[in-house]
Amino acid sequence: MSEDQAKAGRSAAVSRKTNETDIQLSLGVDGTGAVSIETDVPFLNHMLDLFAKHGQFDLKVEARGDVDIDDHHTVEDIGICLGQVLREALGDKAGIKRYASVFVPMDEALAQVVIDISNRPHFELRADFPAATVGSFSSELVHEFLWKLALEARITLHVIVHYGRNTHHMIEAVFKALGRALDEATSIDPRVKGVPSTKGVL
Repeated sequence: MSEDQAKAGRSAAVSRKTNETDIQLSLGVDGTGAVSIETDVPFLNHMLDLFAKHGQFDLKVEARGDVDIDDHHTVEDIGICLGQVLREALGDKAGIKRYASVFVPMDEALAQVVIDISNRPHFELRADFPAATVGSFSSELVHEFLWKLALEARITLHVIVHYGRNTHHMIEAVFKALGRALDEATSIDPRVKGVPSTKGVL
């Protein structure tokens, strides 16, 4: 991606329709935190809002899914779509910082997100959520969402919740840290010439 393209704003959109979900999602990496989110999963709406606001991403999500069964398919497919648009928006990744490590506290909870925009998808989650659900949202879906995001964006993503007692606080800290870490890793560093890799490609 050229410097002019980067200044113009990196963005992408995707539509995904299956027998389980119907999703339209767009992402502006160089945004201001403008958010429009409408899904059938209220807790995920809240987390995506936090992610975008703290990452300064412009994010629009419209999603309907078979939540009468459970939230799994909707959460998974939104993670897939978000990963796809992130990868597309970053283009050849020229000039980006590539790496980031961010700690975010949320009251008694402390989360850390470490990212390498590597073109090598890998995901690790170290978290011991004390509650199986937050409202009707299953805590195990945090792993599902983040893993599909990392896979489709082709990034290396490590998430560590160092401690916490309240599951809502712990997950909220994760999504805030994810937004801030992605903002840092995708930001353009004027000192970086071309792609930040000795391979010459990411």
